[in-house]
Amino acid sequence: MSTRKSSFFYGTLIALSSLVVGMVLASRLELTPASFARTNLNVPAVNSAPINGAIDATTFRTIAHDQSPAVVSISVSGKKAAPDVSDFFGFQLPFGGQNGRRGGRGGGNGNSNEQPFHGAGSGFVIDGKAGYILTNNHVVEDADDITVMLSNTKFEDDGLKAKVVGRDKLTDSALLQLVEPPKKALPEVKFGDSAQIAAGDWVMAIGNPFQFSNTVTVGVVSAVGRVDPRLAPVPQRSLEYIQTDAAINPGNSGGPLLNVRGEVIGINTAIISNGNEMTGSGGNIGIGFAVPIDTVRDVLPQLRSGHVVRGRIGVALDSHPMSLEQANDLGMSSVMGAVVTSVDANGPAKTAGIRPGDVIVDYNGKTVKDNEDLVSMVTHTTPGTTVPLKVMRAGKAQSLSVKVEELNLDTEAAIVTRASGRGRPAVPEPPRETGFGMTVEPLTGNMSRQAGVPSAKGGAVVTDVTPLSPAARGLVQPGDIILSVNDKEVSTVSDVTKALDAVQAGHTARLHVWRPDEKDEYYLTLRKR
Repeated sequence: MSTRKSSFFYGTLIALSSLVVGMVLASRLELTPASFARTNLNVPAVNSAPINGAIDATTFRTIAHDQSPAVVSISVSGKKAAPDVSDFFGFQLPFGGQNGRRGGRGGGNGNSNEQPFHGAGSGFVIDGKAGYILTNNHVVEDADDITVMLSNTKFEDDGLKAKVVGRDKLTDSALLQLVEPPKKALPEVKFGDSAQIAAGDWVMAIGNPFQFSNTVTVGVVSAVGRVDPRLAPVPQRSLEYIQTDAAINPGNSGGPLLNVRGEVIGINTAIISNGNEMTGSGGNIGIGFAVPIDTVRDVLPQLRSGHVVRGRIGVALDSHPMSLEQANDLGMSSVMGAVVTSVDANGPAKTAGIRPGDVIVDYNGKTVKDNEDLVSMVTHTTPGTTVPLKVMRAGKAQSLSVKVEELNLDTEAAIVTRASGRGRPAVPEPPRETGFGMTVEPLTGNMSRQAGVPSAKGGAVVTDVTPLSPAARGLVQPGDIILSVNDKEVSTVSDVTKALDAVQAGHTARLHVWRPDEKDEYYLTLRKR
């Protein structure tokens, strides 16, 4: 691969990761194995009392003594395809494995050959009588055999067999149950309130790093509400994390992050590493991430049933933070709403009349503050419900109704793959540049017909995109046919370049494009430098 092509590939990959929030979707159906007894799940109560008081010389010793017995080590084996796209980003899931196991994150390198793997992770008991254990989904995904070692299990012992009751990719959580109920109730963790956690709070991690069971590390919360596309448990789907500098290493995945009262406030999930994960040399550099326990607690009853249900309307959203200038450009006086970048051709939003470029500002009578607000509202809506919403379209308010549906992750993955622009058509020489890092050429009638452009619209076809440019960050792709700029239809290259030249620095250009290989329209937002 040439340097130019390589740079474009990585630039496009990074831009893609940072742009689309993605379709609001449902989790994969995982039925409870028939061999499991249908026992009720006793979810630990939540202590929401304010955290205060002094920390003394025995604080962390007490937490380690009291909570370590409820933390378990998990050993898994099975078969898994070769490594995925997260190799490009220098981060890893702290799940200790062999043969390149990465715990089932999205993506792949195209190698469908399955390889046997053996790995080690962590978990913690939430119901000691029934033998229920929480861990990460990526620890047990694709596992054919799961063995749990309690804190008092001896090295030479075989451990206890466990099975998956339910798992959820979107929160990277999984509920396990021991195949044989414990003869004596196991020690259980207590739940804290992760919404109370703030940067600077002391925390402790307990887990099984490098198969050193019940290892205790201490640090502080580095940040809360951390969102990064590199850490997304499902491609193009965001998840907020607690960031900590408590040492987390391969094998810590699924273990608890505890507050100074010894209550679980997160599940340790991922780390940034400058090592080589594929050889196991990567390790802690003080940047670890945990899924807030509040997030997982919300889905525990559904994990118990084996089926996590979420709503979905079938839109992709622009994840770039909206500026006041962009809001003004969209005809709004304040920063609010979620900008639709594309609409699933077979989804509820399309049926409802939602279009690329619409800004969803109201959902079911509630103001939409931003993307995360909309995603939360939709995912908590029961599929089958018809919901009124309002959108801003070309500066004017529109009232619509959408019937929320449920979508499985396999369908969602197909949509994301389609949106990634694979199989772009080759476009001839690039003759004309713009101020946004892309070049365009005239759109001929023959090209328009072959591309299937609706109503013979379009003013220019994109022939090249500079990596990391505003166009690349806006997800413009070679082959895109520009139909309008800032809500005004264009019919020539001059129309396109004049409209783009008129955009002032710091403001945005709104492109409505036709993507020939997908036979679909997209609404892209480009910020001029």
